[in-house]
Order: sequence, then structure tokens, then C-alpha cells
Amino acid sequence: MAKKSAKSAPGGVAAVVSAKDKKTLGSLKELADEVVSCAESGRAPHLDVPSRSLSNVRFNKSKRFLEMGSGTNRRELFNLSQAKAYMQTLLISSGCKRLINESKTTSLRGLYYMLKHTIEGTKEETFDAQEESDTIIEDVEVTLNSLREEMHLYASNRGNLVGPLTLIDSGDEIDCTRMGSAGYSIPSICEPDVIQFKKCTAKFILHVEKDTVWRRFAEDKFWLKHNCIVSHGGGQPPRGVRRLLHRLHNELKLPVYCLLDNDPWGYYIYSVLKQGSINLAFESVRMGIPEAKYLGLRSKDFERCGLSNSVKINLNDADTKRAKQIAEYPWFKDKKMWQKEIQTMLSNGFKLEVESLISKDISYVTEEYTPARLKDQDWLD
Repeated sequence: MAKKSAKSAPGGVAAVVSAKDKKTLGSLKELADEVVSCAESGRAPHLDVPSRSLSNVRFNKSKRFLEMGSGTNRRELFNLSQAKAYMQTLLISSGCKRLINESKTTSLRGLYYMLKHTIEGTKEETFDAQEESDTIIEDVEVTLNSLREEMHLYASNRGNLVGPLTLIDSGDEIDCTRMGSAGYSIPSICEPDVIQFKKCTAKFILHVEKDTVWRRFAEDKFWLKHNCIVSHGGGQPPRGVRRLLHRLHNELKLPVYCLLDNDPWGYYIYSVLKQGSINLAFESVRMGIPEAKYLGLRSKDFERCGLSNSVKINLNDADTKRAKQIAEYPWFKDKKMWQKEIQTMLSNGFKLEVESLISKDISYVTEEYTPARLKDQDWLD
């Protein structure tokens, strides 16, 4: 655990500042010093923010995940079209510095309200909506090369897990086999100074797309029969889920298998878990799992599992367009099995949800489908 030092916080309470906090505070100070330096030398104050556009993202074939390029966008105070974003960037930075100094955390929405006010002498609001604030937070992350978790910010929890894992969460010991029907709620901040792994006997991780599917696996105690951890991310997995899976995979050497819907959105979720997301490529090194395998659902499962026509969901124009876009991703484009998978779905003209397997039997997915795919090592990479 990182070394910590104490400093005085408002009210005379000693606030704890870790080595990681000191590093983030140092980055914030450098940002502020640059602004002051520009002003004192008579130059227009500006910030160079790394570009998070698609054109500044590349797929590193050797590392097998997305990463950002060196492109930046200049944000100037005296440019009318950039002034508001410039000031919002400094405001967010100031708010994060306050949180670290006081050794407190808040949600993304909490920071939005903490900093939202009418600028004195005007009718202008610092932020018109939380979406503005969230975007600037991501800009500050890439500018400082510090994740929002390191700036003491968190999002709402969305994701759970169950299985033979005992961990320490903020000093509390938690046995993830004894968390009731809801399982362990995966927090937004999953860094080693918050969560430590004490004991784990699991052989692998099965990540499913939705909580409805996860509940089937939890109720049937799939994790006990197959000695594994079963997790979900409520659809598109939030950063906390991705970060925890990354840590479990890399620190405990647990393989990750993904059971997702047979549609473009299931393919995209797998892509994000495996290679990272285009918009947040700067964090792929800490969240991407290049060795993750796609276990299902597959385009061939309609016939292989003997499903009925009533479970088909016809592809719409958005599905077709998205599938073709995904097929062109560099990490899918050169893989014949993935090209065949996507083309089969397009040729079928329909998509399938994992829940459709319930039409066979309520526990078909836990007792037959998933065990068979694991035994046969029938997955896509």
C-alpha cells in the first residue's frame, strides 16, 4: 500500500495524502504554474489538451490494445470560442485539488454541483449540464495523465460479482461467496490502495453482459460448480468493472471469458473489454484485457441450439451499419473467424440475446450451453 502522510484539513481534521495523491497534486501544480508563466511573460494563457478523437487513436498490434497518439488541441483563454472550455478546465482542476487536499471523494455529479454557479456580474453558468462537466473531466485526465479515480472522482456503481474471492475493500474483509443474492457490488474506484486481494481459488472469470443473466448464474451457483468468478457490467461495463477485471486477470492470472449477446452491441462490449474504448484510449493499458475470449452467443447458435423462430430479433438499419463498422476495426478486420461471425449474423438478418436460451430450459445457459463451450474451448479471440 502506498505510503501516506497527514496534513491539516478544514476543521482541524488530519487529511491523509498518499504518494499517488502527491503525484496528482504535483501534476495539477504544473498545470497551474504553466498558466501563471504564460500570464507573467505576456503570452496568451493556453492549455494543450491531448486529442481524444478517432484520428489520434491507434491500435498497437504488439500490445493488442488501443492507445492515444501525440496529437493535441490548444485551448486559449483569449479565443472567444475556447475561453469557456479553458476556464472550465481550470475549474475542474481546482475542484479535484480541493478533494485531494481534503482527502475526500465525490461522484461525477457531485463535482458538477460543487462547481456549478453563476459567474459574478453575468448570467453565465459555469456548466449548463453535467455532460459538459464530464467531458472536461476526461480532458483533465488526459492532460494530467491521471485517471479520474486518482483525482478522487467516482461514478455510480454498476456491476456485481460472485465467486471464491476474498478481498479487502477500504479496510473491510469481504467474502464474495457470502454476499447474498445481489453479490458483491463492484465499486467505481478499484485501485490497489482501496481494494486488495486476500484469497482467491477461482480458475477463471466468466463475464456476462447483463444482471438478468448474471442472476441466473448466481442462483444456479455456477461459480461453485465450476470454481470461477461470475461478473456483469450492466451492459456496457463501467470503468470500475473493467479495472477490477483487468487487475484480477493480471495480478491473479485468471483467464476472462465473455458471454454476451449475439448482436453488434455485444461485439462492441467485447471489443471494449479486450482492446479498450476509442474515446478513452488513454486508459486501455490499465483496463484492456487482450487475452479475453468471446464465449458466445454465436451466430451459429440458432441452429446449433435448436432455437425457435420466436426468439429472433430482426436486424434494423442501425444494427447493420454498426456491424459493418465493427468488422472494419483493425483488431477484427484481419481475423477470419470474426469476419465469418459478423457476416453470418448479417446474412441471418437477425440477432439473438443470451436470454433467448431460456426458451430451451430456464437453466440451459448454465447447465448445458456454457459448460459445453468451455469444455470444447469453443470461443473467438
